[in-house]
Amino acid sequence: MSGLATLLVLADGRLPAGGHAHSSGLEAAVVAGRVGDLAGVAAYLTGRLTTGGRTAAAFAAAAAATAATADGAGPGRLDALDDGIDARTPSPALRRASRAQGRALLRAGRGIWALPAGGPRDRHQPVALGVVAAAAGLGPAEAALAAAYTTVTGPASAAVRLLGLDPYAVHGLLARLAPDIDAVAAGAAALADRPVDDLPAGSAPIPEVDAEHHATWEVRLFAS
Repeated sequence: MSGLATLLVLADGRLPAGGHAHSSGLEAAVVAGRVGDLAGVAAYLTGRLTTGGRTAAAFAAAAAATAATADGAGPGRLDALDDGIDARTPSPALRRASRAQGRALLRAGRGIWALPAGGPRDRHQPVALGVVAAAAGLGPAEAALAAAYTTVTGPASAAVRLLGLDPYAVHGLLARLAPDIDAVAAGAAALADRPVDDLPAGSAPIPEVDAEHHATWEVRLFAS
């Protein structure tokens, strides 16, 4: 399997890692009335890519670079990356969602690729993505691209279900975002070896508040 094909497998929304159960905050935004049509979804995806997407891509790239090393420093660096995601995620609900997706991704990775035995089974999703990418033979650039891409494809898919939008039109949004996704991923990959404190910390306060309200709902379509 080529590197490109492996990347497609990793970024595929059908990968059994639980991503389909999360809307990345879109459900709360729809209920609050902030997103209600295709234009609103476009703005939401752009904002998501340039804040949380940029952060996730940088941490995935750093985790992939770290997991591929053989100098014994990997586990400590991965722990530091996990702590870095915690520090950048004020909402406890979003932290739980990130770790739930990370656990599911590591479980899927163990079933598909040769992940190191005895490693932690609890990582934030971007860190887990980097670890799995490295196990699949991918580098920081590919891990960053998978992270940036899935940051927007998850809520895009949720938008079709939540708003009854034309799936062709929603995928058109993703196609138009492709150059921005590439640019975010390339910038993130260039930071793979930087100290954790120097990695991006894109801020999106309203989704953080929304997540806490969303977690209290008795009836909801998505886990986050």
